[in-house]
Amino acid sequence: MATPAAVAVVSGASLGRWVVVVVVVVVVVVVLLLLLLLLLRLMSMGLCSEQWPGFEVTKDWNGADQVAIRSPRGASVRVCLHGGQVVSWRNDRGEELLFTSSKAIFKPPRATRGGIPICFPQFGNCGTLEQHGFARNKIWTIDEEAPRLNYGDNNNNKASVDILLKPSEDDLKCWPHCFELRLRVSLSMDGDLSLISRIRNVNGKPFSFAFAYHTYLSVSDISEVRIEGLETLDYLDNLSQRERFTEQGDAITFEEEVDRVYVGSPCVIAVLDHEKKRTFIVRKEGLPDIVVWNPWEKKSKTMVDFGDDEYKQMLCVDAAAVERAITLKPGEEWTGKLELSAVPSTNCSDHLDHPGRL
Repeated sequence: MATPAAVAVVSGASLGRWVVVVVVVVVVVVVLLLLLLLLLRLMSMGLCSEQWPGFEVTKDWNGADQVAIRSPRGASVRVCLHGGQVVSWRNDRGEELLFTSSKAIFKPPRATRGGIPICFPQFGNCGTLEQHGFARNKIWTIDEEAPRLNYGDNNNNKASVDILLKPSEDDLKCWPHCFELRLRVSLSMDGDLSLISRIRNVNGKPFSFAFAYHTYLSVSDISEVRIEGLETLDYLDNLSQRERFTEQGDAITFEEEVDRVYVGSPCVIAVLDHEKKRTFIVRKEGLPDIVVWNPWEKKSKTMVDFGDDEYKQMLCVDAAAVERAITLKPGEEWTGKLELSAVPSTNCSDHLDHPGRL
């Protein structure tokens, strides 16, 4: 028969073993929770299963540098440093979403007919400079020390490249203002394309300018395309000496040449391609106007860098600041943003119903 002292010893030993087991279980649970939190953190940073390869610099057929960004899911964008111009944007199926003419001239100093030329400091022929300004015909550089943005592009869900344009001595002779024009081109994991431009006045006096992302969208057939979001707006008709009209239709459709500046436009519009059952969602910020252009048949035949029938496969929808010039005082900076998404037409209403994603 065990003595009370022996029973106490056995009970104490059992209690000690249970304490050790509980401590071990608690430690294991804490470690597992920490590992789970670390895993969630890595996933939120995009470092777990889909790695961004960064951007690649190559040469085009004229020897000009191009920057290529590829999403882990297959989407891609190419930016040419001649003109700081996006020349290709493909979805994850490899489909080209931007139009480039088969007769485009890819040799400086001409701008390429297609992609997304940067129009600065002038749009069209409304000024003393060359058509659409000089930015699209100049050599840009990769900006290794780009200042941090205040937008949501400072994250790991996008891959970006920053490029920079400063005026040359020849530029200052025809437009005597010192500036820094920075452009960030970003591609999201889902293949959305965004462009953020920042223009800083480093001059000793104010200057004014116009700006546009001259976006050539690739469409199946212009007669099967309509634009929604510009209804009831005033527009300046460039085919009628910039006379002001009010849009009367429920949507904009195309049966003839169109060259209009829609003023005070909303931050989100949609370009619906019925044949492809695809919709381009155009989001913008800091750019109050939308320019809509299609040259149609007659004008197409007068352009040496444009095919006679190519007007059927393209539509320019430009986020712009055209009607009223932007003025910067010394040291001031202006920012304008464009974001493009290509979605199935059945899903486009969700984007129009939630315009504030920028």
